[in-house]
Amino acid sequence: MAPPTRIGLAGLAVMGQNLALNIAEKGFPISVYNRTTSKVDETVERAKQEGNLPVYGFHDPESFVNSIQKPRVIIMLVKAGAPVDETIKTLSAYMEKGDCIIDGGNEWYENTERREKAMEERGLLYLGMGVSGGEEGARHGPSLMPGGSFEAFKYIEDILLKVAAQVPDSGPCVTYIGKGGSGNFVKMVHNGIEYGDMQLIAEAYDVLKSVGKLSNEELKEVFAEWNRGELLSFLIEITADIFGVEDDKGEGYLVDKVLDKTGMKGTGKWTVQQAAELSVAAPTIEASLDSRFLSGLKEERVEAAKIFKAGGVEDSLTDQAVDKKKLIDDVRQALYASKICSYAQGMNLIRAKSIEKGWDLKLGELARIWKGGCIIRAIFLDRIKKAYDRNSNLANLLIDPEFSKEIIERQAAWRRVVCLAINSGISTPGMSASLAYFDSYRRERLPANLVQAQRDYFGAHTYERVDVPGSFHTEWSKIAKQSKMPYVFLVASTLLKPGPALLLLIENSG
Repeated sequence: MAPPTRIGLAGLAVMGQNLALNIAEKGFPISVYNRTTSKVDETVERAKQEGNLPVYGFHDPESFVNSIQKPRVIIMLVKAGAPVDETIKTLSAYMEKGDCIIDGGNEWYENTERREKAMEERGLLYLGMGVSGGEEGARHGPSLMPGGSFEAFKYIEDILLKVAAQVPDSGPCVTYIGKGGSGNFVKMVHNGIEYGDMQLIAEAYDVLKSVGKLSNEELKEVFAEWNRGELLSFLIEITADIFGVEDDKGEGYLVDKVLDKTGMKGTGKWTVQQAAELSVAAPTIEASLDSRFLSGLKEERVEAAKIFKAGGVEDSLTDQAVDKKKLIDDVRQALYASKICSYAQGMNLIRAKSIEKGWDLKLGELARIWKGGCIIRAIFLDRIKKAYDRNSNLANLLIDPEFSKEIIERQAAWRRVVCLAINSGISTPGMSASLAYFDSYRRERLPANLVQAQRDYFGAHTYERVDVPGSFHTEWSKIAKQSKMPYVFLVASTLLKPGPALLLLIENSG
């Protein structure tokens, strides 16, 4: 019989299996459990094949829980929602005071806070831990975002520091995020930023392919080149790889055979909902979500394409003659500038929630732990960390001296790309939304004065003035009617001869 293991893991789908093997490989004996027992055997077999790793499988929850040294720590990697509550119920029946449960799934942060409270009443500790990096990250080093009980974090800090992705000169990609559901919330916004990043890259591809007429071979070369510069990142790297994969079921490249219909798990939608709740502008992330919704309307889009093609929409679009080399450089700059806006929106959302909940989140530290392991890992994050190191109270990344300089240098190229796309009938909602965000943020005066006047006109919502303090309400309708009277009288007097009708009009108008 195996000695007590250091930690347990329940839920052995791809992420759970890989994280368990990662933990074992770092020298921590681990117990594993899954409701479907074949997954347990499969994981144990993999552990043998991958170097006789200390992974011990259990087919029933009681022996699984009892195999772990006290105070017990169990990571769950099961589907968010009801399955988490079921797993907690199953495992906690055999757990004792001081033991700890960690939810490593993409859970809604309020569910984590509810469970932490319920566990606390039973003397158990609880953590909600964002895990990013997909199956590769889980196996070889993810970015980890634990939030909740600090005491629970200290239990497993030594494990997390070794299991997380390691970045030279920066350290392990894990930190204690904060109280309550902060770990899940930060992971959720990370995913929202990821939505924005992926959409912006897709738009760059669309412009280069549709307007610049670049082949897949050229696209592969361009993205590989971009990955050696300021855009160096996991998503740019894998995009270059995708363009090079030939179709194994026919002619040409696989990317051209993939259905243009994007799936989603819900974290992007939650991010946009939270942005609305907190009154934080996140147009790039919203545009990426809307683009996924529109992509889902494949059958409708096919029919719409026929209608508008027959109606001559495509004939009215100019076939833009472009300098390919110049276009590639412009798109690179537009992508980078748009990306700054997307991350600025995500960071502002995290800060707003941190203030609301009193979490005291460190934005620079979040940028640091995203530098490795996770899907949005990029050299760019180092710049973000330095921006918050320079000023921890930075209102917006756009006004950091370094980033503002970069945006100023790139804005002409950015505008050229968006205008070119519009004139070519190519939608670039992410880049356009980013540009609109920048243009709104940099303007001292917006047309919001008119909107506020409209609100006061129809709803007496009041307004403030630029020259006098206080709130004001104007009877716009009454004043407008009065100002129309001389005009009515003038028109009437030119159309009607003196007589009873004119006298009646004068009498009624005043």
